[in-house]
Amino acid sequence: MTALLEVRGLHAHYGPSHILHGIDLTLGAGEAVALMGRNGMGKTTTIRAILGLTPPSRGAVRIKGRDVARARPYAIARLGIGYVPEGRGIFPTLTARENLVMAARPGPEGRSDWTLDRVLELFPRLAARIGSTGAQLSGGEQQMLTIGRALMTNPDLLILDEATEGLAPLVRREIWAVIKRIRATSMAALIVDKDLGALAEVADRVIVLAKGRVVYADNPAALAADAATQHRWLGV
Repeated sequence: MTALLEVRGLHAHYGPSHILHGIDLTLGAGEAVALMGRNGMGKTTTIRAILGLTPPSRGAVRIKGRDVARARPYAIARLGIGYVPEGRGIFPTLTARENLVMAARPGPEGRSDWTLDRVLELFPRLAARIGSTGAQLSGGEQQMLTIGRALMTNPDLLILDEATEGLAPLVRREIWAVIKRIRATSMAALIVDKDLGALAEVADRVIVLAKGRVVYADNPAALAADAATQHRWLGV
């Protein structure tokens, strides 16, 4: 069966700086993969290379078997990729409703499972603040809006880059509860986060990066039970 996402020998540079050194990664339909590692190890660059935001200098990126290593970001997104970026990237002068509706479109096979009503049911806080501008929302509400906006594109694969970073513990729990509900729909996910305990509840596999290379790949339970590996590659 063709993988939903396949990355082979991925290299990427920022100017003369060689950031990714041959990343291999596969993700099947309905599967969730966690991408972990210390800060600056290449996690966000991997995502940006997959999405065409940082064009790979070498290697293959295939979505549903289609080579997209040199495709434009908008063309990659239209293949069914929803992106929740680090830093959120909402439109601060648009209302929550406008931020959501402007992103709405059917998925690649014409699916429209994720409607405005369904997103607001998932995020009651947004429903209560639907007329507020992005700038008027709290950090947690902005993160919910970013996830909701990605869902409004009806993706096959949802990529979340540090979706709980910098949020209060209560809000982080709310976000993880939402991610669990999204995963229950069998939507595939690539999740960058530092919380191994939370990731273990939603991810099928975990991949750890160090200095732009894959240094560990297994299931979350195996990593959770391996204190030495955690200390070596994830400890601070």
